[in-house]
Amino acid sequence: MPGKPPVILTIAGFDPSSGAGVTADVKTIAAHSCYCVACITAMTVQSTAGVRRVEALDPVLVTDTLEELAADIPIAAVHIGMLGSAKIVKAVAEFLNRRSGKAKLSNVVLDPIVKSSSGAELLDTPGIKLLIEKLIPLANAITPNVDEAAVLTGLKVTDLDEMRTAAAKLHEMGSVAMVITGGHLEKATDLLSFSTKRGIEQEVFKAERQRSNSTHGTGCAFATAIACHLALDRGLAEATLLAKIYVMAAIAAGYPLGRGTAPIHHLYRMNEQRRTAASASGE
Repeated sequence: MPGKPPVILTIAGFDPSSGAGVTADVKTIAAHSCYCVACITAMTVQSTAGVRRVEALDPVLVTDTLEELAADIPIAAVHIGMLGSAKIVKAVAEFLNRRSGKAKLSNVVLDPIVKSSSGAELLDTPGIKLLIEKLIPLANAITPNVDEAAVLTGLKVTDLDEMRTAAAKLHEMGSVAMVITGGHLEKATDLLSFSTKRGIEQEVFKAERQRSNSTHGTGCAFATAIACHLALDRGLAEATLLAKIYVMAAIAAGYPLGRGTAPIHHLYRMNEQRRTAASASGE
């Protein structure tokens, strides 16, 4: 009898186009043979053309949802995405702090989303301040892109050297591990930086930038995939590499959808499985 899949809790907003947010996280988690439970933090009006409106939910509803899930189901990893307001940042931080004892939640991956790719503000200034003070120190890993790293640190982050400088500051701010992603750079470069007993260690992951319009939701998928691999008992370096490979393949398998930036194909492996099954049956 097969073992039970690890359960991943995603705490994120709702994107009705399913390119990012909770519904995209569900697909990413399923693609990694894990089981998803979810807490929605905000509703959005958006499509592939961009974000039109954001409505953060009642933080009491968020707290009650998180407590109910955590009391009922063993959670192997947590992905935190868009939070939408300072009150929800505070609610999520307090929830994690309450779980800091015997029932501590492990493998917490924070994707510090502050703005959409279309430019819409997804977290206000008080929320960013609270995220820095309360959530970054509670996360096992954070996954800011270069723009988010710049917002969090107040530094310019446009190349690998500046990514290293930003990483040093983020460690000073309480982050034990991070992947600063540079998918928008000319050469897609990600910097993994983490604390060890020997000090700070770093690894650089590079790949050719893919010329594709199917890139909506790459950051969400990357962070969620890392959470899945951590739940599957893989180390952070391996989890980062495998998550990068997954996102690159999902971009390559994407197809035109909508009139804006199309989503990646989170479930591309299902097509591969169907082709393999068809080949084996001689079809």
